[in-house]
Amino acid sequence: MPENIRPYEPLTSENAALVLVDHQVGLMSGVRDYPIAELKHNVIGLAKAAQALKLPIVVTTTARDSMWGPTSPELVEALPGIQIIDRSTVNAFDDPPVARAIEATGRNKLIFAGLSLEVCAAFPAITAVGRGLGAYVAVDACGTFNETKRQAGLLRMMQAGVIISDYATLMIEILKDNARPEAGAVYNAIDMDWAKLVGQIAKAYGH
Repeated sequence: MPENIRPYEPLTSENAALVLVDHQVGLMSGVRDYPIAELKHNVIGLAKAAQALKLPIVVTTTARDSMWGPTSPELVEALPGIQIIDRSTVNAFDDPPVARAIEATGRNKLIFAGLSLEVCAAFPAITAVGRGLGAYVAVDACGTFNETKRQAGLLRMMQAGVIISDYATLMIEILKDNARPEAGAVYNAIDMDWAKLVGQIAKAYGH
């Protein structure tokens, strides 16, 4: 096995945490590489699935009161009661309260999503790799301001050893077993209602 290829270690409900960085209304208004409605749908689905799987969730904003505005109201609604940490640093991991919140999860595999992809998601994910942690980015729960930034951000993360995936695949990897009681909530969160329908049809036919 080449030295730069690590053995597969699955994400689980016990080893993973979710870090949502700067899904703020001001930044979201500038997103050009992804439809805004679809981006919001994916971020909310990610947050709800992570809750169903009982993952620790850290949420942060940057310059909330001076530049980029509050967290998307839809995301706040999806995460009732969660504390959102505001900071001034560009890299969320450079902010001591955010770093402490991430460390307090006790998890060694971190799933990131953020606006913008190449800064707010990429910088803390690359930092996590440098600290010996597993770093994953749910790219369809991220957005940025043009396609060049998106491609450059993806390349930089891949060069640094960040694992790139989509949000639903990461959540299904953690689910692992469709017999888990959380399965229905996870599939609903990622908007796979047809999966429930297939199960109902199979049940009706006695399978």
